[in-house]
Amino acid sequence: MSKTKHNLRKKGLNIAKWTIVTFVLGILGLSPTVGLAQSRSIEATSAQLETLYLNNNRTYSYNLIAENRGVIDGIIIPAGATIVGKYVPAKGGLRYFAEAVVYDRYSYRISATSQVIQDVKDPRDNSIGAIVEDAAIGAAGGAILGEIFGDADAEEIVGGAVAGVIVGNVTADRVVVIEPNQLIILYDN
Repeated sequence: MSKTKHNLRKKGLNIAKWTIVTFVLGILGLSPTVGLAQSRSIEATSAQLETLYLNNNRTYSYNLIAENRGVIDGIIIPAGATIVGKYVPAKGGLRYFAEAVVYDRYSYRISATSQVIQDVKDPRDNSIGAIVEDAAIGAAGGAILGEIFGDADAEEIVGGAVAGVIVGNVTADRVVVIEPNQLIILYDN
C-alpha cells in the first residue's frame, strides 16, 4: 500500500472516531454545538405558582420556566432557564411571545411563539355561588315583571330564576386559563 493511501485511511479513521465521539456527546447533552437534528422548540410552564385567568383582549407580561433543554434562535436554553415574554391577544385566545431567556448571569434575546392558547368560558362563573346569584337576580326580575303585569306567582319567579341562570351562563366572560404545570410549547420563529 502506498504511503499516501495509508495516510488517507488513517485520517479517515480519525474523522470517523471524532464523528462517533461527537455523536455520543450530543446524545448525552454534553455538546455545546447545535446539531441539525436538534429540536427548534422548547417546552415551558408558567413561572407563577397560582392559576392565571387572563382576559383574551389584553396583553400580559409573565415569565415561563424551561422544562427541558432546547434550542431557540440558535441559543441553547437549559432546563430551568427563565423565559421572558408576554401573552398577546390572538383569534380564539392568547399567544405567548418569548423575547429573552435568562439563566445564570446571562440574558439572550430570542424570538419564539406558542400556538394559540384557547379561551374558555370563565370557570369562576360556573361556581355554585355564581349560578345561585344569577338565579336570584333572574327570580327577582321575574317577580318584578309579574307584579308589573299582574300578580307575581311561582311561575314567574321560577321562570325568572331559570332565565337568570341561562343568561348568566351565556354571558359569562371568556378567559385563557393558565395552570402552573400546563405545558406551553414555544416554536422558533
